[in-house]
Amino acid sequence: MSGVKIPYDHLSPQALKGVIEEFVTRDGTDYGEKEVSLETKISQVLSQLKSKKATILFDQESETCTILSNNDPALKSLDE
Repeated sequence: MSGVKIPYDHLSPQALKGVIEEFVTRDGTDYGEKEVSLETKISQVLSQLKSKKATILFDQESETCTILSNNDPALKSLDE
């Protein structure tokens, strides 16, 4: 994966919300049996970004963003 880490605070509030909203509404991001509101999901991801538990990654090949846990091997390979 070729990617660039994007600090969350370098995005405008609108862009950040758009990236997070797109991420939490993707297929496969179901939270299980319990329904969780979109605003709660966005808040949870934003909290992880602010606490440096997650990072926004822009994939240069696909020209898309994703959000990864900071212990994800894909992020580790970018630091090498």
